[in-house]
Amino acid sequence: MSAVKNVMKNNYRNMEINEFLSQQLKDAGFGGVEIQKNPVGAKITVYVTRPGLVIGRKGSGIKDLMAKLDQRFGLANPQISVLEITNPELNPQIMCNRIAQLIERGTAFRRASMWSLNTIMNAGALGVEVTISGKLRTERAHFEKHTLGVVPKSGDVAGKIVRTGITHVLTKMGLMGIQLRIASKADLPQEFQMLESAAAQPAQPTPSATTEAAEAKVTEEKGVEQSGQA
Repeated sequence: MSAVKNVMKNNYRNMEINEFLSQQLKDAGFGGVEIQKNPVGAKITVYVTRPGLVIGRKGSGIKDLMAKLDQRFGLANPQISVLEITNPELNPQIMCNRIAQLIERGTAFRRASMWSLNTIMNAGALGVEVTISGKLRTERAHFEKHTLGVVPKSGDVAGKIVRTGITHVLTKMGLMGIQLRIASKADLPQEFQMLESAAAQPAQPTPSATTEAAEAKVTEEKGVEQSGQA
């Protein structure tokens, strides 16, 4: 197998694992997963808002999850780490799942979108954008986009501070897609940086200032000599 096919196969498997974990850990507040390969097996880091539901009593939840991953994806001896998300309102995947849950319970999609916009902005985000597509109100599919704040769309800044979450929800009208983009204010690069070491050192005279001081001293000495001769 070539290197390109191997990379595509691993990416497809990681996508399937991400979708599987999002369904299994839905009640625990699934916020994403990181998969790393090692010589022993695979290291899986799961980010959730309620880690106690994932771990289970005496680690029973972790053992059950490891058995399912081994049976379904052939991951021999997977090492699973569960980390808690401290600020779930700034996680796009968690907020996507919350919008989907609100829509499943009968909440209007516009009301769910506006609630998520206000919640995310109150948490300290730079900007947020919610896009909902599908058969929203009629038989003809279309999409609606709601934005609040500043969300960069291109450039180096967009790649660093914008994170995206995608999920789907099945309604009576059909399948509805939800995409949420959050621009993090904490990841925004600083415009300037103060160097404390440079500020602590005494200011060094510039060459021009040194030359002017020397010329002034010579002029002063000449004036003293002329006054003495007089």
